[in-house]
Order: sequence, then structure tokens, then C-alpha cells
Amino acid sequence: MKQSTLFTILPDYINTPDGMTIDWHGNLVLSCPNYADTSTSGVVVRIDKDRKVTKWFDVPVHEETGVARNMGIEFDSDWNVYLCDNQGWSGAPELQFKGRVLKLKVDDEGNILKTTVVAYNMEHPNGIRIRDGYMYVTQSYLTKVEDPSGKLVSCVYRFKLDDENIEIKNTLEDPNILTTFVTQNPDCQYGADGIVFDPEGNLYVGNFGDGAVYKITFNADGSVKSNAVFAQDPAQLQSTDGMIMDKDHNIYVADFSANAIGKIYPDGRVERIAQSPDSDGLHGELDQPGEPIIWDGVIVASCFDLVTGPDKVNTQHEMPATMAQIEL
Repeated sequence: MKQSTLFTILPDYINTPDGMTIDWHGNLVLSCPNYADTSTSGVVVRIDKDRKVTKWFDVPVHEETGVARNMGIEFDSDWNVYLCDNQGWSGAPELQFKGRVLKLKVDDEGNILKTTVVAYNMEHPNGIRIRDGYMYVTQSYLTKVEDPSGKLVSCVYRFKLDDENIEIKNTLEDPNILTTFVTQNPDCQYGADGIVFDPEGNLYVGNFGDGAVYKITFNADGSVKSNAVFAQDPAQLQSTDGMIMDKDHNIYVADFSANAIGKIYPDGRVERIAQSPDSDGLHGELDQPGEPIIWDGVIVASCFDLVTGPDKVNTQHEMPATMAQIEL
């Protein structure tokens, strides 16, 4: 397997790095929900080719909670920023249905010129991708929906880029639900998470608890043609957090629970390409990787380093927060 190395140590105003994208300058853009310290709120930072980290902007806070908890991040073709504000991630009952999808117009200096709430009252918005005038958002929990099996239901929502103020009910009555998933693993009831498109427009979604990646194909009218497991191998991939696809159609997956990165080949074969023991991440270990991205010739992984439990390698949160890298 490959050995991960240190990409950067993050400044102390970041305690849980998560989603990533690339801006118009070629900077790496990192979304940080900052769950580990409830006195802090979510920020977005930029990292340049010299690995210098600069705060870009503080994310507009929720009017009721007073904080932002931004996870997934994406740009559209006009460089508007889209964020999944996952207010309810901690599981606190008073935060459960306060998630938002935000659309922000932000200048180079970090001034927020316009804030649009695309959708609100979401239970657990997590990852986001944009294609052909729509945004696709994973929601890891749909606890109001009861599957006959008693297992967790989750979903993908689809919104138009110009949608505003859509009230989400978090039930199957939501017209913006594209497709749903059921997580079978009783020991990890956490659903749709990582999300990525291939060049042909097929959508891939990770069902976190099952360590499964689903392939969703579309009819000409944009409706779902099929939704089926594309890749699953528990020995090689335990969990499916953030995902990215390379030019050869390989998918790299953050295996959050196992402190690992998985690679899914175009034929669906799964291979664990890097893994780390429990650590503080300061020597470049994969310290609970939340999302990978391909940037400047390497795979960069944000290290979430917060969740513990019997199925997690990680045992505690440490500061400073770190990011790791793996050679392609």
C-alpha cells in the first residue's frame, strides 16, 4: 500500500476540516464545519500552491442556532459557492431539522456579496455535486421515513441552481428527492454521503454504513433509470465518505471508519490503497479522512479526526487539525 505524508497542518481556528473543491485561481478550497468546538462556527479557507492556508470567509450563520456547520462544498460555472450546512450532524435534538443548502456570491477578498438559502429544514445535508444546471445533495438521514426492515433510509436531493427557499419535509413527499437508499449494516446506521459524477453523467453515491457505492443512471428526461450497487468489498472498503474521480474513471473514497483511502476501478473492483493506525496526524497519517480530492498532482485528504466508536480506528480528537496526501 501507499504511505500517506503530511500535506499541511491547519491553523487553530480549524478543528474539523471536511469538503473540498478548487477555485478559479487553482487554489484548494476547504470547508470546515468545526464540530469539535461548539464555540466556533464554520469557515471556508483557501490553500495555495505553496500550501499557505488563508481564511477566505466565515459562513453566514443560521439565524436560530447562531452558527454555520458547512460540510460539502462546490462551485457552479459562475463561481458561486454552494455549501451543505449540516446543523444537525451532532445529533442534538434541537438541531435535527435545521440544515440548509446555501448559495453564496463571494469576492476574492472574502466579502459575501449575496446569500441565498436554496433549501432549509434539512435533517442531514452532507455532500454536493453540480451538473447541467442542477445540484445533487446527499442527505445521510431520513429518520421520518420508516423502511419495513426498520433500517435507516437516506437519499439524494436534486435542486435547480436558481432554486430558493425550498422547505424540506424530510419525507418521501419531498418532490426534490431523486432517489433513496437503505443502510443494511446494523452496526453503522449512516447513509448517503460521498457523491461524484463520471464524464458520461452517471452519478455515484456512497452508502456510508454499508461501505457500498451505488451507480445511478438517468433517462433522457433526467429521471432515474437505475440505482444499484456498483462496488462493495468489506475487506477493502469499510465506509464511504467523500469521493473523487480521476481522469481514468477511478474513484477514490475516504474510508472514514478505517482511517484509509479506497480505490474503485471502472470495473467495480475495490482496493485499499493506503491506511493508517490511530494517530494525531502530525506525520501525515490518515487521521479519519473525510474527503479526498486530486490537486496539484496528489490525492489530498482532509482529516476529520472526531468520531469514535467500536467500528472506528480513531479514538480521540486532537489539535492541530491536519491534512494528508498520497502520491497518485
